Amino acid sequence: MSEAQTILPPGAPLLDYLPVGLFGSVMGLTGLSIAWRLAHTHFGAPEWIALTIAAVAIVAFVVVAIAYLVKLVTAFAVVRTEFRHPIAGNLFGTVLISLLLLPIPLNPFAHQLAQGLWMVGAVGMVLFAVLIVSRWMSDRQQVAHATPAWIIPVVGLLDVPLAIPTLDLPPLHGLMVFSLAVGLFFAVPLFTLVFSRLLFEPPLPDPLKPSLLILVAPFAVGYSTYTVTVGQTDLFSEVLYMLTLFMLAVLLGQLRNLPVCCPFRVSWWAVSFPLAASSIAALRFAVSEPGLITDGIAIALLGLATLVIIGLLGRTLFGVVTGELRTLSS
Repeated sequence: MSEAQTILPPGAPLLDYLPVGLFGSVMGLTGLSIAWRLAHTHFGAPEWIALTIAAVAIVAFVVVAIAYLVKLVTAFAVVRTEFRHPIAGNLFGTVLISLLLLPIPLNPFAHQLAQGLWMVGAVGMVLFAVLIVSRWMSDRQQVAHATPAWIIPVVGLLDVPLAIPTLDLPPLHGLMVFSLAVGLFFAVPLFTLVFSRLLFEPPLPDPLKPSLLILVAPFAVGYSTYTVTVGQTDLFSEVLYMLTLFMLAVLLGQLRNLPVCCPFRVSWWAVSFPLAASSIAALRFAVSEPGLITDGIAIALLGLATLVIIGLLGRTLFGVVTGELRTLSS
């Protein structure tokens, strides 16, 4: 009997190898759908592209959520260990950020469901941020653990306000300002800490190298959140956008050899949302400051994000079909 045909004993762990960071695929796909929606509004791009990507994002969330729920039920000890891990534990924020982003494309078709998902995500994100910061302050941390994933739990609060204008919720300006303030405030020391670790400690292990692009997210998402909260583009938001472009140029240069030096793993999905968020920021900026250069940057970043995310999706699906998922999750 082959390994694939082996019948597992009752109670045996299922999908215990599945990393929670795979929810990053949902973030990337959802962000890309939002970017194409903006491209539809600004450039007249076909609407079906945004709708198709949104549908794929929703399906991806359902599939990954069910798979991880199976892992939770059959391998609870593994999930607990993952949650307590000083690096992997931060990636549980990807579940909550997915809940904050999905309501944006979902809202026109299922308004109440979109509101419910956002509420769960918002409450969960605030509680998760408090928990992680308390954990950091309660135990001595190791510099080697200060990876870009540390940015997700607290700076992830920047994602809270993004869906509010579309969900017809009561006035939540205070929550929007709270999320913006905490997210941007903690982005400064966390970015500095991670950057210092990259300068003075050994290089990141190969599986973690794609996470470098997460360093773009505080500026790209910060720009979108600030403009949504304030309602306009001003000098500070322009600074955030310019920092997005600078960090993107630096990090894309760092990661240009990634396909050659590192075999594909699902951890590569870490690059998807920062790229999508950068394209969203570029499209928003092009709307507020129309011009040949701003439009060109927006189109280039949207094209880059689309090509990369389609490539990641295709390679992941190929791995699932060929039974490589355990290997790709290592």
